[in-house]
Amino acid sequence: MKRIRLIWDFRGPAADKTAQHHEIHLKQYSATINLNKGLAGSKRLNDVHSIAYLIVDESDMIKVRDALKPHRGEIYEKSSPGFSKEGK
Repeated sequence: MKRIRLIWDFRGPAADKTAQHHEIHLKQYSATINLNKGLAGSKRLNDVHSIAYLIVDESDMIKVRDALKPHRGEIYEKSSPGFSKEGK
């Protein structure tokens, strides 16, 4: 089954802290709706750009997308550059 990484972008000097905080809410959301294998994390891309992300099964993507309004998404592959470890 395909997995999708839903991504929220944060920019500015507080981007990393904001992305880390958003990650907490994504984990809470995953637990609340019993999201099967929902993996949330955050990543600092540079000094002024960080992301929070939630990896979901393709079958769950539309309901999560409509509820949480991510900025973008991509097909998740474990070997994706920069995402070798879940969570950070």
